[in-house]
Amino acid sequence: MKQTAHKKRICSKRLCILILVPLTFVFLALFTVNEPIIPAIQLASPVEDHYMQKRQQMVRMIERDVHETSQYLDKEALDPKVLQAIHTVPRHKFVIPETLTEAYRNIPLPIGYGQTISQPYIVAIMTDLLKLSASDTVLEIGTGSGYQAAVLSELVKQVYSIEIVVPLGEQAKQRFKELGYTNITSKIADGYYGWEEYAPFDAIMVTAAASHVPHALIEQLKPGGRMMIPVGSHFMTQQLLLIQKDTDGQIQTRQILPVRFVPLTGEH
Repeated sequence: MKQTAHKKRICSKRLCILILVPLTFVFLALFTVNEPIIPAIQLASPVEDHYMQKRQQMVRMIERDVHETSQYLDKEALDPKVLQAIHTVPRHKFVIPETLTEAYRNIPLPIGYGQTISQPYIVAIMTDLLKLSASDTVLEIGTGSGYQAAVLSELVKQVYSIEIVVPLGEQAKQRFKELGYTNITSKIADGYYGWEEYAPFDAIMVTAAASHVPHALIEQLKPGGRMMIPVGSHFMTQQLLLIQKDTDGQIQTRQILPVRFVPLTGEH
């Protein structure tokens, strides 16, 4: 016995569906129109989402600490671009396995060889006070695990970073490669003498405490440039200094706040 069917055509921009509704069954034929397929949205994995939430919490802690120390910083809030860089860089990729669960606490953490990864608040304010722009070239003294360099790389054109501890320097270089930080160039050397090959620099960041401001770093700072450096003895109060070189080469120094850093080591 021949079956009869009721035909209905439903069309949208991307799909044309022919629905045959017979007396005893339903047949669905699907025809795709020759149009580009929009890729599915890439959703973060549960682990990535967890760390993203941790970074958001860390940024809020930094904002709170900035507000509480505004009298030292002479500002109530940091540049949003700096906070976005802090939020973007996966700090858990720059800590040792023993401190992984502490990665997003607002505290410094040991990374081995007597060195530390700086407190996120300190990373944020030092980065902010350099007043960086996207076209800048920055020198960092004290690569450590590479976290500070990674934050800087989110904001500037090129970062040059020097580490004196050989294993840390080798690990950081490999970490930059694995994480895709193509605008960071690093080497193992004594950072006290800077990196004359790529000087002058728009900004210089020193992440270890020196007994004085190295003359070589002053010389390698561009006129109009800024340097952040902690100065003082490992056993006494250290001061975080903002060094500014005027366009005529004159130096101005401003004390920001007391800090505690590992000492700048080397034969000097």
